[in-house]
Amino acid sequence: MRFILLAIFLVFAPATSSALNTGRIFVSNEKSHDIYVYDADFNLIKQIETSQRPRDMKLNAARTLLYVACGDDDIIDVIDVETLEIVDGIPTGPSPEVFEFSPDESQIYVSNEEDSMLEIIDLLARITVHDVPTGAEPEGVIAPAGSNKLYVTSEVADMVHVVDRDKGVVTNNIIVGTRPRRFVITPDTNELWVSAELSSEIYVIDRTSEEITEILEFLPPGFRPEDVTPVGMALTRDGGIGLISLGRANHVAIIDARSKELLSYVLVGRRAWSVALSRDEKIAVVANGLSDDITLIDMQTYRPIRSIPAGRVPHTVVIDD
Repeated sequence: MRFILLAIFLVFAPATSSALNTGRIFVSNEKSHDIYVYDADFNLIKQIETSQRPRDMKLNAARTLLYVACGDDDIIDVIDVETLEIVDGIPTGPSPEVFEFSPDESQIYVSNEEDSMLEIIDLLARITVHDVPTGAEPEGVIAPAGSNKLYVTSEVADMVHVVDRDKGVVTNNIIVGTRPRRFVITPDTNELWVSAELSSEIYVIDRTSEEITEILEFLPPGFRPEDVTPVGMALTRDGGIGLISLGRANHVAIIDARSKELLSYVLVGRRAWSVALSRDEKIAVVANGLSDDITLIDMQTYRPIRSIPAGRVPHTVVIDD
């Protein structure tokens, strides 16, 4: 009973003024098994030891709790944003990699890499509602508001699964490029973008027809096509600008998200993996997985500001501002 009451409190606890918009930047580090926490000036203020292999992270809507998928311990750690302590854990299937909340935060959708399942967990009851079979090595998950659909990538099957989240069944499979990784949805909710790491492409899918409408390719100067391995993406709130981390090409591509025209390539660290925007959208933060640092990008000049040391193999950036 005590565990259930704790779960109820953590999921539905209201935000406190001290825990909201702290200005902190959180970076998960896969190989040092920790979260680096920086203040708003990018000074390192704490290293939080987590379960093994922390990867994807997300804040709850109240921005009081940070959820961290820890792939080697089959758990999602829950961190109090104010105290910076781990306060709970949500057991998952084997090797959770990426997850998403339902719009009302009653459920969490987890891609379990090792058993090729999308797991739908009831956050209050802490039970698995559905295990949805996917292609091998599922990764990216996104659950747009106003829809009963969610989407999950399969790295090995080279496809996007469309899932009815109420029934827990796959309703369509969309074939894309090699090793699809992550998603973003445009603010008008019409387009679903998918990064295909090994075919060096971004696929644009019309969400109504579930058809591919565009395929975007990038090639920074001095790199071969096979060096371009896009993974993380971000969009400005108005849907005007898109950022795509280009992996081993060590750049971020900045594009006009409507016309899809390239605006700039920005040199960052080695293997640019994920990217996040500050709330005022003046700075982008890029996790560089092979140089063990993060790079700050000035979004007005499209130039790197500086790089800051992180832990071993930084994976995901979350900004609480």
